[in-house]
Amino acid sequence: MEHDALDAGEARYELVISVDARGSGQYSDAEKPLMRRQIYEVLETAFAQAGVGRNAVHLEDRGDGVLISVPGRIAVARLLGLWMTELHEKLRLDNRRERRPLGLRVAMHVGPVRHDSEGICGDAVNLACGLADSSVARHLLKREQADLVLAVSESLYREVVAPGGKFIDPDRFAPARITLKGGEVTAWFQLPGRPAPAFEKQSAPGMSSATPSGSPAAEEDGYEDGERDGDAAYRAGRDMNVFRDTTFERSVHIGHNIGTDRRKD
Repeated sequence: MEHDALDAGEARYELVISVDARGSGQYSDAEKPLMRRQIYEVLETAFAQAGVGRNAVHLEDRGDGVLISVPGRIAVARLLGLWMTELHEKLRLDNRRERRPLGLRVAMHVGPVRHDSEGICGDAVNLACGLADSSVARHLLKREQADLVLAVSESLYREVVAPGGKFIDPDRFAPARITLKGGEVTAWFQLPGRPAPAFEKQSAPGMSSATPSGSPAAEEDGYEDGERDGDAAYRAGRDMNVFRDTTFERSVHIGHNIGTDRRKD
């Protein structure tokens, strides 16, 4: 994609799309080129079916995924609607004949993007990548055995998804409060071709947090977002539990069981 300038200090409002493959670390070195080839095939087929020229978008290879920015002259609704529909259909059909079905986590956000000779950067890029890599997106894809999960930012949902449109049904999205490196954000999730995902509320007063209903508390690459009660944050994993408003009638020790006798140091 050609730009009027490659000035890193000049930001343009663009649609950022982050695409990540499920379980890429489980592919052998011999399998990874096939995985990458399938990613590019489904993306490029979807662009062609949506009437978006491949040279009209900026695309960066991320090894196990792709980072895309789409200029403002191309309607965001076309990517959210028709492009996502074509992407899901191509992926679904391809996976019927694949020994290892490819799963994709796709995230979208519109914001200021800065281009230079090496690629793109900015908070909008960070947010899109964070949504695609979030624990909620990972859990949904795994729990539902889905081909594709889509995550969009709160602002993108409010401005483009909520009004609805061709191939865009806001009733098929569900919100979740997630924690990224930059702090807590609300994102909206969709499993294309399915009803809105169900979430199990796991929040205390003051925090609206949600995780996929029935999902495990921990993923292979980290714990689920913790709960927050006032200013205190709690996380539990493996053999740990979180207790609230609980009165223990006997002494409680964390660590080895040393009995009920107190010992002086």
